[in-house]
Amino acid sequence: MSCELPEALQDVVTRLSRLPGMGPKSALRVAMTLLSWPEALTRELGMSIVQLREKLHLCNRCGGLSQTVTCPLCADPSRTQDTLCIVTDWDSELTMERGGFYHGQYLVLGGLISPLENSNADKLNLDLLEKRLNEGIIREVIFALGATLEAENTAAFLQGLVTSRFPGVRVTRLAQGIPLGSEVKNMDMETLRQSLKYRQDLR
Repeated sequence: MSCELPEALQDVVTRLSRLPGMGPKSALRVAMTLLSWPEALTRELGMSIVQLREKLHLCNRCGGLSQTVTCPLCADPSRTQDTLCIVTDWDSELTMERGGFYHGQYLVLGGLISPLENSNADKLNLDLLEKRLNEGIIREVIFALGATLEAENTAAFLQGLVTSRFPGVRVTRLAQGIPLGSEVKNMDMETLRQSLKYRQDLR
């Protein structure tokens, strides 16, 4: 007697298994849950996923997710214009914003330099960074990349880039005290606030 899943179900399980933290067993549970939903509800979910790709764009200023060409944060004239906080991903930008203690500009780097994962500087939003710095408005760049080895290597690379091409720009980082191996998006608000308040010069 065959115990293989029907082809359509196996296809969904395989695709769900590619999601972070989703193994085959969890994927099967999710797929079975979807099967138990009314058909209209599963169709709505499918359409929401399609629209997620159709309606969301990368902001042309910071590289974060937005439903408009320029995201609301970048379009806000009340925000400080001469400070640029560089974060790894959009999750980290959200975390900083939820704290309510930073009111400057952002740039989403889009990853970290990690040779083991075949992720090098070419995959980062360096063109966007240079474009912002070339405008001549930014006076301080803050590295908010976390305290992992990859974050340290990326910060060192970016520091060299900024200081060599834009010597008049102050380069800082979140203050030490962030636990080694942590990421900005996983930090508690007080640790994040203190780290930002007592950031350190890199030169």
